[in-house]
Amino acid sequence: MRFAGVDLKEPKVMGVINVSPESFYKGSVKNSEKELVETVLRMVEEGASFIDIGAKSTAPYLETQISVEEEIRRAVWAVSTVRDYVDVPISIDTTNSRVAEEAVRAGADVINDVTGFKGDGRMAEVAGEYGIPVVLCAHTRNINLKDPVRTAISALQESLVIAREHGIEEVAIDPAIGFLRPEWPPWYEWDSRILANLNMLKIFGKPILVGVSRKSFIGAITGRKAKERLAGSLAATAVAVFNGANIIRAHDVRETVDAVKVAGFMGRFRP
Repeated sequence: MRFAGVDLKEPKVMGVINVSPESFYKGSVKNSEKELVETVLRMVEEGASFIDIGAKSTAPYLETQISVEEEIRRAVWAVSTVRDYVDVPISIDTTNSRVAEEAVRAGADVINDVTGFKGDGRMAEVAGEYGIPVVLCAHTRNINLKDPVRTAISALQESLVIAREHGIEEVAIDPAIGFLRPEWPPWYEWDSRILANLNMLKIFGKPILVGVSRKSFIGAITGRKAKERLAGSLAATAVAVFNGANIIRAHDVRETVDAVKVAGFMGRFRP
């Protein structure tokens, strides 16, 4: 299995860089070219196989409205800067087709859409036109309170239909940890159930990408703030990889690479 040219025989890590000051984890935010370049070079040296760039926070519980023009400015600056220094695939994390298109023109290799092609109606058109790999999240308003996993599966099925309609075959699926927030059960239980049963997503035959790094469900379980959630993130990462994740999206690359290697190795001996 491959994604964006990367061999996924062993699980890989996607390093997260944000140029959005409103992002929930301030430690991921880089505001200068020097910071941006130093960070991306370090991430690749530490073992990142992909780099994911966000120019606007997509956290569902934050007020993060900025103009499309500002998101484009941030995204193009960051992607074009990083492109000059690394050869690994660069992913643009956005829900806006205009931002995605400008980022691709600037050098992005992957579109990461947390709405799973269900937000901006042109996103699938842009991805299809440029023939670019995509990450599609499980995005839905029809939440089945009794079954988080089947809710995610249903949402992903809908997104994959849209992808096929636009001739897009190279897709990684993301169960949307932190994004599906029903009133009940609590979101941290919802996310935990999905991670514990992640192997069920293998029915699609697509790479599974998971982002758990420093997210609020870890804070709810541990009682710790974002800057103190590294240990919890690594525990959740190990669970995800053991249960079939192929790509882990993370802020802390060096530590996550080790967790992925150990969990991936142990996963070989699973019945």
